Amino acid sequence: MKFLGRAEQRKKLHRILDKDSQAVSLIYGRRRVGKSELIKQVLRESDIAGIYYECKQTTEMNNVESLAVLIAGEFHLPRPAFANMEEVLDFLFQKACGQKMIFVLDEYSYLRDCVTGMDSILQSLIDKYSESSSIKLILCGSFVDIMKSLLYNENPLYGRVDLTINLKPMDYFESSLFYPEFSDEDKVRLYSVFGGIPYFNRLIEPGLTVRENITELIASPGARLENEVSMYLKSEISKIINANEVFDALARGFSKYSDILSQSHVSSGPAMVDVLDKLMRMEMVEKQAPINDENNRKKMSYRIVDNLSLFYYRYIFRYLSQMNVMEPETFYDRYIKEDFEAVYVPRIFETVCRQYLIRLNRRGLLEEPFEKIGKYYYDDPVRKRNGEFDIVTKDAKGYIFYEAKFRKEPVTQEMIQAEIAQVKETGFECYKYGFMSRSGFTAKQEESLILISLEEMYNRIP
Repeated sequence: MKFLGRAEQRKKLHRILDKDSQAVSLIYGRRRVGKSELIKQVLRESDIAGIYYECKQTTEMNNVESLAVLIAGEFHLPRPAFANMEEVLDFLFQKACGQKMIFVLDEYSYLRDCVTGMDSILQSLIDKYSESSSIKLILCGSFVDIMKSLLYNENPLYGRVDLTINLKPMDYFESSLFYPEFSDEDKVRLYSVFGGIPYFNRLIEPGLTVRENITELIASPGARLENEVSMYLKSEISKIINANEVFDALARGFSKYSDILSQSHVSSGPAMVDVLDKLMRMEMVEKQAPINDENNRKKMSYRIVDNLSLFYYRYIFRYLSQMNVMEPETFYDRYIKEDFEAVYVPRIFETVCRQYLIRLNRRGLLEEPFEKIGKYYYDDPVRKRNGEFDIVTKDAKGYIFYEAKFRKEPVTQEMIQAEIAQVKETGFECYKYGFMSRSGFTAKQEESLILISLEEMYNRIP
């Protein structure tokens, strides 16, 4: 199976592996994001001997014995007898004194659970062999809170990690590499459902339509991903009822804290704060502030950043009873189809547009690099209204306003002028206006305009 994406992370890992000295890398991220596959790919690309071990939720001695089998196979030895995990690790650190060696502990948190003082044991060995060993130790894990804690001041491993990779879901462009046979429009639709999780994207069948992939993978009883979201939440959150309530409110479009609290049945404000904090630490929910008023708590909003979770709670969780008594095609046409095209995908298209601009900005492909991108809050006291513009960038020259249009018809000159007039009515001053269109433009290019087609968004990236 061909490995796709993650070029930057692979480069960073190879730079660490190329060093002659000992090095410790920490890789973490949510489940299914592709951490293990990234590491395995780097191992395949490297000619350095390596041991990859997936830690088990079992006793210390069970893990010790499993590692002993791997060591015997890698070094062509009779199976060694180790009394505990510290002896295993000491053996490997010594082995790397005469040669480079990669040693991966995947799902490291499981080992921490069964080995008392595991972090201290590693710290002691890292310090003991800091001048003599060339071991490349990679610690990997899906429990984000636990893995992040290894970097805290009070942790024994503090200051001993040479490379940290918080592996995020892929953006729209890298995700599209998994389904190149689809049209650009359908790539947006697929990304809006399956997001940037490689495991989900590998399940997409090129011979099926978007609708058929959705019904087969999530929107039908017993579908491969039907319980994916709920099972992931249950593995991380004890009070799943509160998480369900929050996700349901967010999926229905409520984004302010007060609205989420009033629309859900979470018992209290502190309980709401707890569940939101947990979902943000899991990187499934994001807190946003307008770029022109970042410290105003009243203007903070929340949104689901995991696309499969958003789709699940907007359509599956809400209409689960109906889905279980209908044919998948009937269910899709009645409860998903219209809202999906008119509301859901256009909103995700805004995210795609932001990601495109960030890609260009990182590569230095914008005429003026921006410092901030996000929502812009406006307050119009004359007309007694306020609101937010969804995509705005701020650079050294000022603000650029962007409008995302996921519609069948091309964007016309009249539409652009009407949009600009509405922006100016609020008193918001921009030095340029950008429009990003699914169906292209009939409008003429002008100096103050930035016109970006969907085709360009999938083909301009180098």
